[in-house]
Amino acid sequence: MTEEPVRLDVDFVRGQFPAFAVAGLRDQAFFENAGGSYACAPVIDRLTRFYRERKVQPYAPYAAAQAGGAEMDEARARMAAMLGVDFDEVSFGPSTTANTYVLAQAFVRGLEPGAAIVVTDQDHEANSGPWRRLENEGVDLREWRIDPATGSLNPADLAELLADGRVRLVCFPHCSNVVGEINPVAEIVAMAHDAGAFACVDGVSYAPHGLPDVGALGADIYLFSAYKVYGPHQGVMVIRRELGGKLPNQAHWFNGDVMFKRFTPAGPDHAQIAACAGIADYLDALHDHHFAPEPQARARAARVHHLMRTHEERLMQPLLDYLSARNDLRLLGPREAARRAPTLALALDRAPLPVAAALADHGILCGAGDFYARRPLQALGLDPARGVLRLSFVHYTTQAEVGRLIGALDEVL
Repeated sequence: MTEEPVRLDVDFVRGQFPAFAVAGLRDQAFFENAGGSYACAPVIDRLTRFYRERKVQPYAPYAAAQAGGAEMDEARARMAAMLGVDFDEVSFGPSTTANTYVLAQAFVRGLEPGAAIVVTDQDHEANSGPWRRLENEGVDLREWRIDPATGSLNPADLAELLADGRVRLVCFPHCSNVVGEINPVAEIVAMAHDAGAFACVDGVSYAPHGLPDVGALGADIYLFSAYKVYGPHQGVMVIRRELGGKLPNQAHWFNGDVMFKRFTPAGPDHAQIAACAGIADYLDALHDHHFAPEPQARARAARVHHLMRTHEERLMQPLLDYLSARNDLRLLGPREAARRAPTLALALDRAPLPVAAALADHGILCGAGDFYARRPLQALGLDPARGVLRLSFVHYTTQAEVGRLIGALDEVL
């Protein structure tokens, strides 16, 4: 007799997010999570405690400073364990965009003449623009282009770009913030490595749906934004030690021997780094509510990842079917829930911003615009100035809210 699969307890989940108890939000259905999720209670509690009790220079020889430093170390250690990497391979910075810019500056100083970097036109500008600027520094920039009909990246096209052996870095998204398709990261990373290149993966649009096993994926760099993963406004950056040691130090010269300081030239935001431990608190609480105890952090994270994705796919497929049946919009990306994240961009037969405003009148909170994805929109034959309507949700979204969204779309469109 097979066991019934564990279903996500959405009531428990929503009880971990104070936003759902706020008068101005509790009656609204939030579908703009790709722009930033609600913060979970452990993150808010840790941030508040740090500002109240530990807002001093950390690591100094007195109690408040020791507690502050210990909490920052805890955040790094627990996030690293959940991501399947080592403690010193996780860095925190002000944003993913800023982290990527610093990495680009490090790379350009370590590249030999004639070296090439591959970028895609499926990316959010944060994982494309900083690398593209290196063309002004003499780097051979190569663009891995999406299919203009589907928005997909074809690995066979990448193989052609890698063929001459001059590529040193391949930058691509785990999934796009408008196309939504989940790319085969391990396969792409292996292709890059076989060609003598490193791989930089933008996980901003994927990580909110379950922290990936970065170690197993093989990515040399993996970036995401904590504020989209129920946390504070920080960029989280994994840089594997083999690559980090080869790139030139971007921090103060005396910090160059500490891996997690090498690529964060600005002073860290102590309170927000400490608060990132609250993300781990939440994911562990979610695990322990649904499963038997598990001592290994990566195994806990994997179970929670599966729990989140299963719930999201179950909610997403009816919405995809509904949108696919309409003749007044174009749904970008795959129509199968298993192939994508629940970030759905719609090219409408009318301006999207008034539609977003009309949906707000129905209690549906979503956005319209280009979402810093001008290149993929252009590649798909769309006008970035007009933009798209984007509907995005995560595991705390309910089936009733998806039904409410469909009903509101029926009225507004």
